[in-house]
Amino acid sequence: MTTAPVTATTTTHPILLFDGVCNLCNGFVQFVIKIDPEAKLRFASLQSDAGRALLKEFDLPVADLKSVVLIYEGKAYTHSDAPLEATRHLGGLWPVFRVLKIVPRFIRDGIYNWIARNRYRWFGKQESCWMPTPDLQRRFL
Repeated sequence: MTTAPVTATTTTHPILLFDGVCNLCNGFVQFVIKIDPEAKLRFASLQSDAGRALLKEFDLPVADLKSVVLIYEGKAYTHSDAPLEATRHLGGLWPVFRVLKIVPRFIRDGIYNWIARNRYRWFGKQESCWMPTPDLQRRFL
C-alpha cells in the first residue's frame, strides 16, 4: 500500500524545507528539533522528492534555491521570513524573535542572502543529505 504524497493542503504541520547537503542548514534543523519538544514542525530536504514536489506546488525554483522554505496554511515563506515564521511554532520565548519582522524585508533578506551565498565556504558541505535517526524519521517527509 502506498501513501499519497504530502502536499501543503494534506498536512496540518508546518513543513521546513532545507538544503540537505549544507552544514549550516543541517545544524539549523537539528537545533530546531531540540527546541521543538512538541514536534510541531516537519522537515524535508530541498533535494528530496517531497521537497521538490512542494517547491513545484508553490512555483518555487527546484534547482539552486538558496533559501529555507517554511510551508504553513497554504503559504510558502522564504528567505528571512522562513526562520522568523518558524519561531511561531516553537515553545518558550522563541516566538519573540518574530519582532524582527519590523526590520524592513530588504535589509533582512540582504543579510540572509549574503549568508546563503557564503554558507558552503563558511560552514562546509556534505557529500549527501543528512539522514535522521530512526527515532526522528517520523518528522521527515
